[in-house]
Amino acid sequence: MALRYAQRPGLQCTRYFGPSSRSRPIQHSFPARRFLVSQSSKDPGTSKPASNEAASPSPSSESSNSGTLKPSPTTVAPSDWEDNLNYAISQFSELPHSNFGVNQHIVINDEFKEALRQILWQFRAPIRYAFAYGSGVFPQSKPNNIAPSSATSIHSKPAAAVVKAQAGNPKMIDFIFGVSYTQHWHSLNLTQHRDHYSVLGSLGSGATSWVQDKLGAGVYFNPYVTVNGTLIKYGVVNLDTLCTDLSEWTTLYLAGRLHKPVKILRDDPRVRLANQVNLLSALRTALLLLPPTFTEQELYGTIASISYMGDPRMVLPTEDPSKVANIVGNNLPHFRRLYSPLIDNLPNVSFNDSKCSDPDWSSDPSANVRLAQDMDPIKRGNMVRRLPKAFRSKLYFQYQKKYQIPQLEFNKMLEAASDEDATRINRREGGGFERRIANEPPEDLRMEVRGVIKSTIGWPSTSQSLKSVLTAGIGRSWRYMGEKISRYREGKRKAAQAAKDEKEKKE
Repeated sequence: MALRYAQRPGLQCTRYFGPSSRSRPIQHSFPARRFLVSQSSKDPGTSKPASNEAASPSPSSESSNSGTLKPSPTTVAPSDWEDNLNYAISQFSELPHSNFGVNQHIVINDEFKEALRQILWQFRAPIRYAFAYGSGVFPQSKPNNIAPSSATSIHSKPAAAVVKAQAGNPKMIDFIFGVSYTQHWHSLNLTQHRDHYSVLGSLGSGATSWVQDKLGAGVYFNPYVTVNGTLIKYGVVNLDTLCTDLSEWTTLYLAGRLHKPVKILRDDPRVRLANQVNLLSALRTALLLLPPTFTEQELYGTIASISYMGDPRMVLPTEDPSKVANIVGNNLPHFRRLYSPLIDNLPNVSFNDSKCSDPDWSSDPSANVRLAQDMDPIKRGNMVRRLPKAFRSKLYFQYQKKYQIPQLEFNKMLEAASDEDATRINRREGGGFERRIANEPPEDLRMEVRGVIKSTIGWPSTSQSLKSVLTAGIGRSWRYMGEKISRYREGKRKAAQAAKDEKEKKE
């Protein structure tokens, strides 16, 4: 499957004409503007050149001043790029094409982006990859535009751009830092920022890095620290751990965060490649969970909910029950930037709505266009085969038990489908086993996929939460839990009020 961001003329809305068209969507004349073209060209995801970061070149697929894309000889990816992944790359020029993964760079206000980057420059330890995420960057509610007082603001002396971006609702800003050498990074950071760490930091970088890499999902969080007058939380992860989770879904802890819009502040070619695989995997998994036709909000809501299935915080009263709906509803254009190019290039799903004939539909946050997917078991079997390695193995194991396949036969089947097979041709095509899975009754397949998601997320997320008592300390952990419970109650209150208002309207 080739991802051709710059050469295809636009998102094509597709109309299905009954059962006979299930495996052959008919192109309808609803050309829609390529979504990436509609975005600002001022956000290439680069930062100050320095030896401690990987600065991305300005992606040529971002729009020029004239609003058009400039084709180049390296624009088109090889059609088999997914089957020939090389995570050993170190240069952006080694990616499948020059515009590869540009959809990952979400456009935000320039001043706010610069304020976030300035926070990174307060760390001397080398940060190879970094992104900001969460409600402190991408609001999950409508702005109230009331300037917070010194009593209500959680920031001590934030940049004006931070105050403006958070629109009267100050929130702690979350970061993830990808680093090459965990112990070396903590050694440098403990020297500079000992106050960021709990008592665990007094044991030195060896103990700190051991707790990071060996417990939970491989992330070490320092919450409630003030940098440049802004309250932040930052998590440190080894780049190898990050790339493995993105490409194989070993824990879905960080892969799930990157299913949703984030602001990449320092980019790395290896992570960009792994994250593009991650986004495609999220899209395919969501399609296995959805019916033949659905809306954008249903698609993005399904994708956003993946990382919360099996998360103990969603079972306990520590998360707003409307969290997923709030994330999607308030960030729809950002989700489109992430996933529209991928939808445009998958052979079994397409936009299927006359609204796409409006050249500005992609930037309209109120639009909720419809999509359709081909339920042909061959194509769905191919999707099953292309699920991430660790996740796919768990799904196969569930169906081995269900179909009562003898272990020897099952092992031979897994060996034949191994990603490490030296035979590259057609190895990612679904076979009889995958088609049998795809032919399962839709609700049964959804139940099995959800079960695998929950089992993947459950323990890493639980152990990561327990680890926070060590990494953040009892005081900061208690504060964090208190804020989460408060948000849960506020979400329940708003949901109850909305239900009451809806009932009164009907009466």
